[in-house]
Amino acid sequence: MAADPFHLAWFTPFKTPAWKSPWAADTPLTWLNGEYYMDMARSLERAGFDFMMFEDSTLVSDTYGGSTENDLKHGLHSPKGDPVPLLPMLAQVTQHMGFIATMSTSFYPPFLVARVMATMDHLTKGRVGWNVVTSSEDLAGQNYGLDHLLPHDERYEMADEFITVAKDLWDSWEPGAIVADRETGYLADHTKVHPIHHEGKYFKVRGPLNLPAGPQGHPVICQAGGSPKGRDFASRHANVLLSAPKGVDQMREYRDDIRARAVGHGRDADDVKVMYIIQPVLGETQADAEEIARRRNELTQDQIETILGIMSITTEVDFKQFDLDAPLPDDVTTNGHQSGLEQFRKRTQGKTIREALMGQQTEAVELVGTPASVAAQMDEVMEAVGGDGFLIRGEPVRTHSRRYIDEIASGLAPELRKRGLIRSDYPESTFKANLAAF
Repeated sequence: MAADPFHLAWFTPFKTPAWKSPWAADTPLTWLNGEYYMDMARSLERAGFDFMMFEDSTLVSDTYGGSTENDLKHGLHSPKGDPVPLLPMLAQVTQHMGFIATMSTSFYPPFLVARVMATMDHLTKGRVGWNVVTSSEDLAGQNYGLDHLLPHDERYEMADEFITVAKDLWDSWEPGAIVADRETGYLADHTKVHPIHHEGKYFKVRGPLNLPAGPQGHPVICQAGGSPKGRDFASRHANVLLSAPKGVDQMREYRDDIRARAVGHGRDADDVKVMYIIQPVLGETQADAEEIARRRNELTQDQIETILGIMSITTEVDFKQFDLDAPLPDDVTTNGHQSGLEQFRKRTQGKTIREALMGQQTEAVELVGTPASVAAQMDEVMEAVGGDGFLIRGEPVRTHSRRYIDEIASGLAPELRKRGLIRSDYPESTFKANLAAF
């Protein structure tokens, strides 16, 4: 029995593609003009993808070993471009697919985010979303005048107020407020534009927004809630979640929990789409794919530096200080990405850090095989989990090449469509409506 149709998306930063790969067609700088990602968007829309989601961060990290060397050597979090200006460029070369950019509630003012998102929603004719993050790095905060971020749970309390303000600003113009009446001389009806007069714990915003909301009203809201506080926030506000619980049982548990929490907040559970991060490894034969996966998972010094460097950045824990051939110390704590540290702690139980890295699975479920066999695996997984879709990201270090994109767009996606598992068209006019179609 086949799974119901599910959504397919791509999760990526706006940064250097797989520059170490022999298949890297772009130099380390040409991606900054956006053309690589414009080509990528064309390919993914042709393949039937629902959206591209751009994560973001605004730091050059020196957490690993007390130096920026590792971060810059491997291009982990820098150089990286702001995805917000990129989205309208991608919309110009596509017709239907959605695009999500990341903006942090710890650094942006609510009015600015609300205005930028409304402007982009108009520019793209209703095809943008906002990935709401609270940020987890003090180093990033220090670029915005903050010595330290707020405690983890309080950051979510602040984000809850932030998104309430943004929604109120989008709603501050009533439908039909722009009348453009040449006889009376009124462009906009002032009785339909209202201040919000918000005064809360973290924000004071008069309003109204100085332009009406875009075609979607509220843009698509994306979130990655892993901790209990994050899950509750995401289930209250998000239209789409990105997640990477490990294995079918954890995937199903996560989705069931999010849906139950959404109902508890008075929402329809089907209005929250849970997307699982995957990194399919494709080959012309099963043996080819398994060899590619073996090479991808080799624990080279570059891989160790990359994995521990990324973990150091997100958790704000210097993993270079630990003996790789000893267990992770029990007293390691963080005010950063708590769910990431907890997942790694579970993997290290009874193992050394090196052993845990050798078996590290960064995606929700491992998918290795031919396009047809991987499509079949995705079918089985989604049927067992219940929905709602997959977010593909490049491999092995959150990067991708034109070759890998084409393997997915020209190989895997057609096999998924043969099975009726992904969309063959975009019947609705906005990103949010297409996302809600199934």
